[in-house]
Amino acid sequence: MQRPKNRGADREMEKIVRPMLSALVRCLGIAAGLPRRAKQLCVVAIDVAMLFASAWFAYSLRTDQFAPINYPILAFCLGAIIVMLPTFYATKVYSVIFRYSGVGTLRTVLNAFVLYGILIAAIFTIYSFARIPRTMGLLQPILFFIMVAGSRMVIRALLVDVLERRRFDGERRRVLIYGSGRSGQQLARSMRNDPQFHLIGYLDDDGRLYGQQLDGLPVFNPQDTGDVVEQRRVTDILFAIPSASRSRRRKILQSLERFNVVVQTLPSLSDMVEGNVSFNDIRPLEIHDLLGREPIQPNELLLGRNTVGKTVLVTGAGGSIGSELCRQIVAIGARKLILFEVSEYALYSIHQELSKVVETSERAKTQLVPVLDCVTSRERLDRIFASEQVDTIYHAAAYKHVPLVEANPIAAMRNNIVGTKVLVETAMRGRVSNFILISTDKAVRPTNIMGASKRAAEQIIQAHANGEGKDSQSVTKFSMVRFGNVLGSSGSVVPLFREQIERGGPITLTHRDITRYFMTIPEAANLVIQAGGMAQGGEVFVLDMGKPVKIYELARMMVQLSGLTLRAADKPDGDIAIEEVGLRPGEKLYEELLIGENPEKTSHPRIMKAHEGHIEWQRLSGLVEQLAACKDPAGVAPILKQIVPEFEHKRDEQAA
Repeated sequence: MQRPKNRGADREMEKIVRPMLSALVRCLGIAAGLPRRAKQLCVVAIDVAMLFASAWFAYSLRTDQFAPINYPILAFCLGAIIVMLPTFYATKVYSVIFRYSGVGTLRTVLNAFVLYGILIAAIFTIYSFARIPRTMGLLQPILFFIMVAGSRMVIRALLVDVLERRRFDGERRRVLIYGSGRSGQQLARSMRNDPQFHLIGYLDDDGRLYGQQLDGLPVFNPQDTGDVVEQRRVTDILFAIPSASRSRRRKILQSLERFNVVVQTLPSLSDMVEGNVSFNDIRPLEIHDLLGREPIQPNELLLGRNTVGKTVLVTGAGGSIGSELCRQIVAIGARKLILFEVSEYALYSIHQELSKVVETSERAKTQLVPVLDCVTSRERLDRIFASEQVDTIYHAAAYKHVPLVEANPIAAMRNNIVGTKVLVETAMRGRVSNFILISTDKAVRPTNIMGASKRAAEQIIQAHANGEGKDSQSVTKFSMVRFGNVLGSSGSVVPLFREQIERGGPITLTHRDITRYFMTIPEAANLVIQAGGMAQGGEVFVLDMGKPVKIYELARMMVQLSGLTLRAADKPDGDIAIEEVGLRPGEKLYEELLIGENPEKTSHPRIMKAHEGHIEWQRLSGLVEQLAACKDPAGVAPILKQIVPEFEHKRDEQAA
């Protein structure tokens, strides 16, 4: 019989409290809408009232009884007001915005009261007046400081925690912060002003902190995450350990997969500039947070060998790899960088970006030369090499999207193969020192037109590296670098999957068992430059891509780390479905990086070297000429088959 009584009492109390809270919110809303000057006058009036209250209380403490308002109190207040107003205005007490009150506000108030207290003590304690107790000059400033500082915190809490949160009608996110270090605490402070978020506490691996409180927020054991998420109805976990190694970051994030929460993260320390951490620094979880490897310190000698103080030309300068090569070449210190690009918009974008870097950086003083043209433009290339005295070429221009190349084989042959041949020949005439071709794992035992075209381009490089097709005066060293998929490049599955998740699904997957190698664009570009630095001529450099990744697992992780659930036969109420749509023409389940076996190690742990055969140049040159003259799309694959004997066109098999 007792419980119903208590519930009835609670309901009665709620009937009393709710109208009072609503009235308070309305009053706060009216006050918040006043002009700035009116707000300041209100604050001055409140401070004057607290000055009277603190003076009365100080007098009462001195006389050991609650005295009525009398002459000593009024005389003291008059003198205190004369001191307070100019002191508070001089120390900017009334310039503080209450909504953002914090430690800085307390510091401002404390500075004001140090000056105020000295003056009041000098007037009423040292000098003294009749009938006014000397101790009031010491007691009143202390009591007044407590009241003023407390009022600032209370008003801030009312404005932020009551008014703004009552006004907010969106979805409130209940947040745990993984990491209770400085970054996590700064992040928590920046989120306290946002009514969208309700901070639950911290997760931390440090066992000494379990059960402790940090600024009023509890610290939980990560092993209890499931219980905390369920009991506290957590919707988001923010990973705030920017100093964590990639392996530790990957391990922690994978441990959070099974919880139905959104996981976001702060950038790594290598991506962050120094300064305070705020919620603006939080970004959606990137897959390289899970797949990325520990970075290896680059070899500065290899980085600078073909770039520092030299004239460098990058074809495909506006593409995913080409643009990153350009960024790093400028940062390393090339004398001149020629941005060669066929897309006007891509060239404009990278030129504008690098121009700002050169203008604002004290170190990067590279001269930029934008060139809008195609790599098949023999005359334009001859003029560039004759006038610019190019030292190094990074040839990244290629059509790379498998379905588009399958649909447009003639254009792809003209760009990927004929363009490479033209660039090689003009580079030799221009006495370019180093030529590095950017290749792909799809060139290994290709099953599509794109991969076969890149293998043909590789053979052009190999033939000239072996002296075939070279004139006796040529000084150019030819090499190539082969690697797999890069995260975030145009057409990459990662941005595609994210877009499909944001639309509510389904995620379209060509095959459940498809696997790919992945590497970040900056790491790939950095290794390409270092590989070029160790080239002697004729090498096939192969980048260590780590372990291949199953694309289905990648899609599943992206769904779960977005706080959503997979829809399947046993879970029909899941949020996002993964649908298999079948392999695209020419697509392989597994990619390879080597044609032969036993790659040779180099001085760099992430760069291997292979020696692979090619058809002799006289025959290769004739076949390339046939491709250049081919007008029938159906005639491309048979010619490619002669150049690349291991080419097995999957489209042919599917058609059969």
